[in-house]
Amino acid sequence: MVTDEKPTKPIPKLKGLPFLGSTLDFARDPLAFLTGLQKNYDRLVQFDAVGRLITLTLTPEDAKHILQENNRNYVKSAAYDVLKMFLGNGLLNSEGDFWRRQRRLAQPAFHKQRLALLVEGMNRETAGLMANWKNRDLSEPLLISEEMMQLALAVVTRSLFSSDVKNHLENVSEAITIIIQTAYKEIFNFFPATRNWPTPRTIRYRRAVRKTEAIIYEIIEQRRREPAETRHDDLLGMLMETRDDETGEQMTNQQLRDEVTTIFMAGHETTANALSWAFYLLANHPNVTEKLREEINRVLGPTDLPTMETLRELTYTTQVIQETMRLYPPAWIFGRQPLHSDQFGDYRVEVPKADGMLICPYLLHRDPRYWEKPEAFDPEHFLPERVKNRPTYAYLPFGGGPRLCIGNNFAMMEMQIVLTLLIREFDFRPADSKTVEPEPGITLRPKGGLRLRVQARRKAGSPVS
Repeated sequence: MVTDEKPTKPIPKLKGLPFLGSTLDFARDPLAFLTGLQKNYDRLVQFDAVGRLITLTLTPEDAKHILQENNRNYVKSAAYDVLKMFLGNGLLNSEGDFWRRQRRLAQPAFHKQRLALLVEGMNRETAGLMANWKNRDLSEPLLISEEMMQLALAVVTRSLFSSDVKNHLENVSEAITIIIQTAYKEIFNFFPATRNWPTPRTIRYRRAVRKTEAIIYEIIEQRRREPAETRHDDLLGMLMETRDDETGEQMTNQQLRDEVTTIFMAGHETTANALSWAFYLLANHPNVTEKLREEINRVLGPTDLPTMETLRELTYTTQVIQETMRLYPPAWIFGRQPLHSDQFGDYRVEVPKADGMLICPYLLHRDPRYWEKPEAFDPEHFLPERVKNRPTYAYLPFGGGPRLCIGNNFAMMEMQIVLTLLIREFDFRPADSKTVEPEPGITLRPKGGLRLRVQARRKAGSPVS
């Protein structure tokens, strides 16, 4: 008898505790747990987590299959419910036809010609931080992770809402901190039912959400009341202008709220972490810093501000950012839920037996099968000839496929501007000899914060002090 079915072999599976499976090992040290799996398995491996069977993928080919080739068979995993608690049904969390419609509506706001309108604001906010540092006592190390968080928050605020609402949003910085901290703790809460219990943390979280949400709705309503000819060259204005080509409809207030909140929260947290890691790596690799400065001086000189045109010439700067996100990808892991069983070579992931798939950029980015020096900070990993010879999905800091992060160009542009201006004006040195460890939560933060010594640079011809 002839059959078209492919032969299958069992997917390797970890032995774990009854019911809990590998939950405790995963929650205790996710990076060590997953790195250990990468060392012992080459394609797929399964483990139990609180009664759920999780399949970890370990190759770019399988990541591409899930995210691109067979993407309609996969939806966001249950872990995204943590983000939906505050972000609502924005692009990060929505699915199916609704997501496709929202993506069509939001995409024009992120075209490069529209993003060019935001460059001046990014330059201004970075210049503001530089002036602040030059007027401060820098004899003690700076908490760079917090400095970058505040800068990224200022940039995304100006980019979304222009400068007229900055004071509004400064009043909710504490609320934003509470929301982020709660989300970090909930990402490893394997008992979702407890999220609705009226604990002090939950009550603080709900108050923070209401406060932030009220201000965002107030800004949207204020824009709605403005004369039709009033134009704002910011992301909110672009989102409010856009219409669905098929229906002519615009976003409702609820949809605007969800998209704005997603950009606002995800857009500053991820970028701030990437910038913090970049300065940490540069502080520990002065040879890379000097090469970076050579490019900055050649392209911009000692005083010019970046423009959309000159950003394209900063190729080594881009490589530095790419290499930073290789070693410390802000979106270090993401999950997908299969709707139907799927084939991966000789392995078959069976639904409903298998509950979720994990794709881990942190692992793919350090896999020696695809990277010459996987643990080293080497921007030359992103020379064009090396990129060409590497599987595309071996590097996916912004995800991949149709759900590639819509803000990837915005984030790269912001990081180029901040890195260029600060490296030109300041020296960065390690605060001590300790290695900063990554803390995996919703994003990959520096554990305990990241401190560096910062000093204004002496320009050529300046008197020696």
